[in-house]
Amino acid sequence: MTTVYRKTSERKNNQVRQNLDKVAISVRSFRILKKILKENPYLEEIMMEAHSREEAINAIKSWVMAYFESNPIAFRYYKEEKKGRKGLNLLEWRDIAAIRLMDYVENSGRKFKDPNLKVRKETINDPIKLLWLAIKNGASGAKPAFFEDMLHLFRQFQGINKRKKPTEEEVKEWMARHPSGLEPQLIIIRRQNRDRILKVFIKKIDKGEINDKKYFFKKGLSQEQKLKVAQGWWKERLFHLRFAIRNVNLLNELLDHSLSIEQINTFNNASEAGIPIFINPYYLSLLNTRIHGFAAESDRTIRDYIMINDQLVEEFGSINAWEKEDLVLPGKPNTAGWLLPNEYNVHRRYPEVSILIPDTVGRACGGLCVACQRMFDFQNGNLNFDLGKLKPKMSWPEKLKSLLKYWEDDSQLRDILITGGDALMSSDNSLKQILNEVLEMAIRKKEANKKRKEGEKFAEMVKIRIGTRLPVYLPQRITPELTSILRNFKEKASKVGFKQFVIQTHFESAMEITPEVREAMQRILSAGWVVFNQLVFTAAASRRGHTAKLRQSLNAIGVLPYYTFSVKGFLENSHNFATNARAVQEAVEEKVLGNVPDESLEKLKDLPLDAENIVSKIKEIKSDLNIPFLATDRNVLNLPGVGKSLTYRAIGITRYGKRILEFDYDRTRGHSPIIEKMGKIHIIESKPILEYLEQLEEMGENIREYERIYGYSIGETEERPSLFEYPEYDYHITDEVTNFRLSK
Repeated sequence: MTTVYRKTSERKNNQVRQNLDKVAISVRSFRILKKILKENPYLEEIMMEAHSREEAINAIKSWVMAYFESNPIAFRYYKEEKKGRKGLNLLEWRDIAAIRLMDYVENSGRKFKDPNLKVRKETINDPIKLLWLAIKNGASGAKPAFFEDMLHLFRQFQGINKRKKPTEEEVKEWMARHPSGLEPQLIIIRRQNRDRILKVFIKKIDKGEINDKKYFFKKGLSQEQKLKVAQGWWKERLFHLRFAIRNVNLLNELLDHSLSIEQINTFNNASEAGIPIFINPYYLSLLNTRIHGFAAESDRTIRDYIMINDQLVEEFGSINAWEKEDLVLPGKPNTAGWLLPNEYNVHRRYPEVSILIPDTVGRACGGLCVACQRMFDFQNGNLNFDLGKLKPKMSWPEKLKSLLKYWEDDSQLRDILITGGDALMSSDNSLKQILNEVLEMAIRKKEANKKRKEGEKFAEMVKIRIGTRLPVYLPQRITPELTSILRNFKEKASKVGFKQFVIQTHFESAMEITPEVREAMQRILSAGWVVFNQLVFTAAASRRGHTAKLRQSLNAIGVLPYYTFSVKGFLENSHNFATNARAVQEAVEEKVLGNVPDESLEKLKDLPLDAENIVSKIKEIKSDLNIPFLATDRNVLNLPGVGKSLTYRAIGITRYGKRILEFDYDRTRGHSPIIEKMGKIHIIESKPILEYLEQLEEMGENIREYERIYGYSIGETEERPSLFEYPEYDYHITDEVTNFRLSK
């Protein structure tokens, strides 16, 4: 029965594809096709002479092979005889196009699973066939985005499009378009936003619509006096959590009724779909309710991060898990081969580090990020904003001890990343308890090592990280009391081998850097903890100069860029998705301005060890090298099961213009032993480049500044800066890998 069903299903899918092949191309597609043929008469000739798909493919192959004969370096890279960034840097612009054309040829006819598709769960890669059908019959069902991508491919292959990097002056001009939240005009606007929001809450308290045992007014206060009291509340994190916005009507009122009807409808649909709304008042005050000439579209990155979009609403309830290694069955290894203590509290991908997600309020966040990597967990109820129900149960302390045994008894683990949700959503007492247990675990692991022989010793704990967005979302959380907890832990943990103390946070825009945030950073650094930033490279964050300006602004407050992540996920994140070609382009054309020469990398290595003086040290290094920022981050995509990498080749393209990327893993760092068995990972992007550029144009961008994006069809992962490497031990660690099993 199953075999019959499968054959019937395959037959229906083939019929659907054949029917699509007969669909006439649009007028817009035809116009782009005419450009392709006019600029490539030889292409038209071989396509018109081809009597079949196979003949068309073979003709393209012969054309490219003739090019390779006089360009052997390109051929060696295509055959993967030459790899890595050094190999990529040897390629000419035309070489990259030739490699892509040959990859299209060699991967023609391959089927790929595509979670973006609702009915058919796979797509066939056949770009040469689609082109041939369009030229011969005016059909193929291919969309304008497909033809636009092919137009630029042939322009690159023919040498019409040439590689031209922007000048330093151009990049700096792009950076200047994006203001920092520390600019005086914005500080004034945000204070006005604060008072507008507070006046709405005052009105609701006066009417009895809000009743709170902690936040209320004594009788007899004037409106002016109430505002002054409420401004005091604004400095408390608890106020922002209790008064967080959970429905669109209040959201619109607090934004001075500036939401459009479409936005209101989207939020209402989101509530019906089960998507939580949770925006704290402080973060809401960063949004502009009116366009300001000096800062038009400046809050777009923030806005897109909290304003739910239609694509997410449509997909919520049927979101596929991107993080395959997070899907764990009791007693069975995850996708990366790791055996875990349970399905909920520990996540692991690499040998050296594992994630701890406590059973505390740390499972919540200070707000819902629309592009959240854990939206699948919100969909399934593993994460939520019911702060009362998330308070630790009586059994949690014992469970915590049991979970930390996982680190204690593991041969390779030396790094613990406490996250969530958001680790700093936990109370001070909960956090102190977790840190104390981590310290005790590290001591036990160190003591156990004394009984082991040289070469059999386990990796001891050297690094602790706290994953949190609260320094950005709710800087009021970084109190003197929290600072003291962090400082005390560092003093104790340093004595038992910990060397690296990291707050891993998530700034998305220079607009998020406010006076409150700057003060929070100063407190964290004063406790001896360094701050690393992970940016999610959304469409709004990918605008020219935006990320470069963020790096510069972060450096100024003592924060080191760590990763720039391509948006992961499928259609639920398509609104915020910026193509991986843009991630490579940003690294090559903009981030390069802050590259540190090899001979100066040692200057960076000790930065995390002196957090208290990191601001002045960063400034000194930038001055010595005469660069505007330190480009210490790596542009990567978090691949399912494999890890972080931007080593890929575009090996295909769908009729809708979505590129099919073949990723290899990052060979510059350690991985699970399963990595060689896993092979390469294929990702079908959720958005074609043409759609991405049209989205940028809607934001007010000049898309001519991005035209070279089509040429970036190959990526190579940047090397990991030494400042992020683990300290070396003065003994030899065992080669044994524990808590690991290859699944059959």
